[in-house]
Amino acid sequence: MSAPAAPAAGTDGQPAPVLRMSGITKRFPGVTALSDVNLTVGAGEIHAVCGENGAGKSTLMKVLSGVHAHGTYEGEISFEGRPVAFRDIRASERHGIVIIHQELALVPHLSIAENIFLGNERTTRGFIDWNDTNRRAARLLARVGLREKPQTPVGELGVGKQQLVEIAKALAKEVRLLILDEPTAALNDDDSAKLLALIGELRDQGIACIVISHKLGEIRAVADAVTVLRDGRTIETLAVRSAPDARPELSEDRIIRAMVGRDLDHRYPERTRYEGPDAGRTALRVSGWTVRHPVDQQRTVVDDVSLTVGRGEIVGMAGLMGAGRTELAMSVFGRSYGRYVAGTVRVHEREVSTRTVPDAVDAGIAYVTEDRKHYGLNLIDTISRNVSLASLPGMVRRGAVDAHHERSVAERYRRSMNIKAPTVFEQTGRLSGGNQQKVVLSKWIHADPEVLILDEPTRGIDVGAKYEIYTVIDRLAAQGKAVLVISSELPELLGMCDRIYTMAEGRLTGEVARADATQELLMRQMTTHGG
Repeated sequence: MSAPAAPAAGTDGQPAPVLRMSGITKRFPGVTALSDVNLTVGAGEIHAVCGENGAGKSTLMKVLSGVHAHGTYEGEISFEGRPVAFRDIRASERHGIVIIHQELALVPHLSIAENIFLGNERTTRGFIDWNDTNRRAARLLARVGLREKPQTPVGELGVGKQQLVEIAKALAKEVRLLILDEPTAALNDDDSAKLLALIGELRDQGIACIVISHKLGEIRAVADAVTVLRDGRTIETLAVRSAPDARPELSEDRIIRAMVGRDLDHRYPERTRYEGPDAGRTALRVSGWTVRHPVDQQRTVVDDVSLTVGRGEIVGMAGLMGAGRTELAMSVFGRSYGRYVAGTVRVHEREVSTRTVPDAVDAGIAYVTEDRKHYGLNLIDTISRNVSLASLPGMVRRGAVDAHHERSVAERYRRSMNIKAPTVFEQTGRLSGGNQQKVVLSKWIHADPEVLILDEPTRGIDVGAKYEIYTVIDRLAAQGKAVLVISSELPELLGMCDRIYTMAEGRLTGEVARADATQELLMRQMTTHGG
């Protein structure tokens, strides 16, 4: 497939914008999601769209891609110099506009080739031409740098390779404007770097890209320009660099100031220390914890791990993808992962059973999963119901849940956690990622645990919402809770934690105090062989 031709030059000699969105206003019942938003993307440009959760980024992309059909919003869209009015996604794709959502739209049991051409099948005389399908798929896979065979089931691929399949799928539709929503949110550093390099190659081929991301370092590395949205309005568009190959001239602090409307002099709140008489006394002690893979029981995924977390202490856990951090957390919390082999858990030096999730909860342990949408929340239920889920027995009156008590508890957390929703009866799936995370935290805070294990607590949320989550974590530690934070963001661990453990290949490889910790030291320990 040849690269698309560049659009005609404008009157100033520069390439004409490939996309111009003007005065876009989108209203839902009781709320204006977008108000007079403007966005211009140049041909062969990587254009980042930034903003806090709820700023309107996803809504704007849904307007552009036809999810919100023409006629349901105000304003005008022109593409490659011509006005367009998309009634659905197929209409936008026919023009070469393709969106790749954060939750990938692939069918795991179908092959790579079948996924690439799903809904866009290659046929001859009414029948699918499999030879042509696999031949075209192979060319597209080569173009995105994926070496797998077209016949490979997508379910056998990791998330990073699945992202490449999505891009190959977009290229099959002769994409001219590619929209990527949080493309690296679930990727490790290596896969992220490969994907960003591919996005740069697509730009060089004349394909414009819109990237929605909260990772400001990646935006500075790959984007040519940034448009910032706040509260459904366009704040400003900033040039990242003066020339395609120049170093970024735009600082992360400058982007943050535009996103949140103020300077964040400190990315992390000042620690408030727990002053109780038992401050620092061990609240959680895990000893000799060993777990095998749930399917391949010859493979040990957590190998003889021992750690402690004190009262009022925030302890970090760092490691690369596959190091065993989440497997450790899930197996401690009710043996929710793998096959338990050995190890003990003590809370306040009393050995407790964590054989099941109810056992773990009764022992005073809470676990905030890294995958809030699948394991942390019931997205089709209300905020009120989600907040009460972990502590329902305490809300039962005469054999039934006391609806008034449930509502009043949820309302208290809506205010104290600054959950942005009109009422506690709002469907949780309609909230932004940051507000969903606050609902998950509210659920477990109300259960009043002694130990909180937070797995990637700020994944996929913006810097403003991150600060609010950090404040909540600090407040919990100040109340004497023991907090274990698993994070892939080393600056986050360095900014929040008192001590940091590192893991590699299922084993602990180091422990370092905050005062002695650096990113270089942590990375060295994270890449040390676990044996």
